[in-house]
Amino acid sequence: MAGKTILMVDDDVDFLEATALRLRADGFDVLTAEGQVKGEEVLSAGTPFDLAVLDLMMENPDSGFVLGHHVRRKRPGTPVLLVTGVTGETGLEFDAATAEERRWVPADAVLPKPIRYDQLKAEIDRLLG
Repeated sequence: MAGKTILMVDDDVDFLEATALRLRADGFDVLTAEGQVKGEEVLSAGTPFDLAVLDLMMENPDSGFVLGHHVRRKRPGTPVLLVTGVTGETGLEFDAATAEERRWVPADAVLPKPIRYDQLKAEIDRLLG
């Protein structure tokens, strides 16, 4: 996967930086954006990336959904991975496993936070594979 670029958007700066550091050590190029607004700026700038890892709840409870829909519209075919602590916050569980969920969840996969790096890396490898 060396040479692939990942866009990471999250308002948890510690998670964002620690994960980006690990991904870079594994050979990925990583673009980071602290929140939906900064993520939208990266999209508007046209900076290329091969996969987006988006937090669900940032400035707004649906920031990741909104940003995911924008990624889908501006970069069709680019895999989107949502990472979220929504289950711990709200008790609601969802993923992108069924056709129904994929219609409204703008992601190829959803992983719950807290997440182990090996889980995240395995999902990134699968989506880019």
